[in-house]
Amino acid sequence: MSLSSLPLTLICIAYFLFSPPSATVTAQYDVVSLGAKADGESDSSKAFLSAWSSACASSSPATINVPAGSFYIKSATFDGPCRSTVTFKIAGTLVAPSDYSVIGSTDNWIIFHQVNGLNVVGGVLDGQGSGLWACKASGKGCPQGATNLEFSNSENIFVSGLSSVNSQMFHIVVNGCQNVKLQGVMVSALGTSPNTDGIHISQSKDVTVLNSKIGTGDDCVSIGPGASNLWIENVACGPGHGISIGSLGKDSQEEGVQNVTVKTATFTGTQNGVRIKSWARPSTAFVRNIQFQHATMNNVQNPIIIDQNYCPDDDDCPHEASGVRISDVTYQDIHGTSATEVAVKFDCSTEYPCTGITMEDVKLTYRSQVAEASCENAGGTASGSVQPTSCL
Repeated sequence: MSLSSLPLTLICIAYFLFSPPSATVTAQYDVVSLGAKADGESDSSKAFLSAWSSACASSSPATINVPAGSFYIKSATFDGPCRSTVTFKIAGTLVAPSDYSVIGSTDNWIIFHQVNGLNVVGGVLDGQGSGLWACKASGKGCPQGATNLEFSNSENIFVSGLSSVNSQMFHIVVNGCQNVKLQGVMVSALGTSPNTDGIHISQSKDVTVLNSKIGTGDDCVSIGPGASNLWIENVACGPGHGISIGSLGKDSQEEGVQNVTVKTATFTGTQNGVRIKSWARPSTAFVRNIQFQHATMNNVQNPIIIDQNYCPDDDDCPHEASGVRISDVTYQDIHGTSATEVAVKFDCSTEYPCTGITMEDVKLTYRSQVAEASCENAGGTASGSVQPTSCL
């Protein structure tokens, strides 16, 4: 039977069944073709925002290409919602103003706001924050400083292979977001740089941080009020203040933190390892269902610590009882060396003692000797080999 003798309906069905699927067309936008200059001096902000405007309006997935070179960005706010997923492919370096006063009084240098469906692949963000750090160290009146990169009220965000260096303040902030994955991220700032948290997560759920290396002057990862369902795995931290839940209780009305797993982390020369911290004042906040697993401590000052009398620099401390309720926290397979004699410290609230703390297979030493543990208002259990001897 010839093709021409087949009914038209059968021919159409055969075409749709056996024809190869057509490839999705991706709209491409190049920042250089839109006016950006890779000289590190000419302000390329408008070209980046123009590329974003076109990509965000595209009905098909769009890619913004940033080639190799150094691109000066005064500041950039990328607003959604967009019609489809947008991908930033960055081969070069984005450079912030070297004069900290230009953006120092703003919250962010680069921010994505109300975006659903975003990929950021590669690239370096250079916040040039050393001038502001020096200003703060001098005790002069200085602006607070800007965050290098924030994702705000967004969802379905994927970041891979991005480096953030020398931010004025926090490096990467995830606030009010859902379904965020940060993978292969590198954060670098001096260990003496103030308030330069590596990754800060708050008011967000379903956030994953994988295979990342963070060295900074504050927390490598900090977890603030309203964070839930977090998975943090294979993170190398140091220098820095460790991986911290909190501080909580700064305000009397706060959301809590729950369902957090920190797995296979390595801490080297840090102030803390795995930490939970809250202010000593009334609060509605809580911390519950936390898993710290398979962590290695290398000369860490406070490898395991709950501090419910948190007050940095002992400045204007509240000296009350923390209202933050801490429960169901597990420390499993935590080993290595402490830089201080007390390797495990649970300083919990006098009004709401910590409950359900579990220690399992913990071995921490101090100068090749068994370290010490200290417990105040903490209850729980220990199993397996636990050194220092549990004080729960």
